[in-house]
Amino acid sequence: MSTEDDFEPHLGRLRSRPPRRARRYLQRVLAATNLARGGAAFAGRSRRQSAGSRIGRAAGIGRLLASRGRLSALERRRVVVKTRIVRLAGRGANAAAAHLRYLQRDGTTREGNRGALYGPERDAVEAKDFLARGAGDRHQFRLIVSPEDGAEYEELKPLVRRLMARVEADLGTRLDWVAVDHFNTGHPHSHVIVLGHDQEGNDLVIAPDYLTRGLRERAAELVELDLGPRTTREIARSQLAEIEAERLTAIDRRLVRLAGEDRIVAASAAGVFEQTLRAGRLAKLGQLGLAEDLGQGRWRLAPGLSETLARMGERGDIIRTMQRAFTAARVERAAVDQAIYDPAAPEAAPLVGRVLVRGLADEHRDR
Repeated sequence: MSTEDDFEPHLGRLRSRPPRRARRYLQRVLAATNLARGGAAFAGRSRRQSAGSRIGRAAGIGRLLASRGRLSALERRRVVVKTRIVRLAGRGANAAAAHLRYLQRDGTTREGNRGALYGPERDAVEAKDFLARGAGDRHQFRLIVSPEDGAEYEELKPLVRRLMARVEADLGTRLDWVAVDHFNTGHPHSHVIVLGHDQEGNDLVIAPDYLTRGLRERAAELVELDLGPRTTREIARSQLAEIEAERLTAIDRRLVRLAGEDRIVAASAAGVFEQTLRAGRLAKLGQLGLAEDLGQGRWRLAPGLSETLARMGERGDIIRTMQRAFTAARVERAAVDQAIYDPAAPEAAPLVGRVLVRGLADEHRDR
């Protein structure tokens, strides 16, 4: 008869675990291969991130550049790089040809002329020859490179060519690409199309980290070499300009983070300059009806502040696009007569008018 105090002793060292079976030779080889690839260094990361982030060319370089981008963000020259992988199966090839035709439309150069494709060495490239070289590809890459200080460049071709040469060095292969520069918006930018094969004719696979952040860091490096690092005066000027902006700004993001569940935030800050930014921005939000002055330097932010400001920014972009179309067509319209038609609004009346111009709302995604 046993009691709850009975126990059975086991020989061995204190807190020792049962012996493991000896690993087979194949398991040891696989473990050594994983270690050589950096598996031990990124063991913790692999549990948080899919293995797909390490697939493709320049995976290690992409992770290194992405970690570098967190440092001294204010002092660095900023470049926006949008990337998209376009599948060419089905009607994708026809859509790719239409995309190239649209990028070469009239009115996109600094002089208002038709855009021209260029490549690594030639200033004029035929679109049909470029598309013929990618006829068997399963995909292509589309990039938009937009330096914040792009207006400082007389032309963007040298910058794009140096950027793509550095990308080729990072990827370890030659690339087949064309580009066209656009100066028809407030921020000059370049559209780059890269065919989906490497110099050996195999499918070109680029690591996600490099596509999303590595390209941006490479572009920012080159712009900083050309224009030098941002001065304290330039940084202050760009931050002060955000006070009156009718869009979502970095100041707004900081205010939203500081506000509690009651959406109350104080205009006071540790530094004089930061307090100037907060107080000025809160006063502007108050004029827009997006913040309420509670007195004693305390403000209550409107619900959904970030989403409202983002929509206001989109509205401003649409109105500027309309104004450019009016100017090109020599049509005079008062600002009060300009409105964004929203068919979902309950009070929306039928829209009657004349179409001045057709185009894409999003050149990157062909929408």
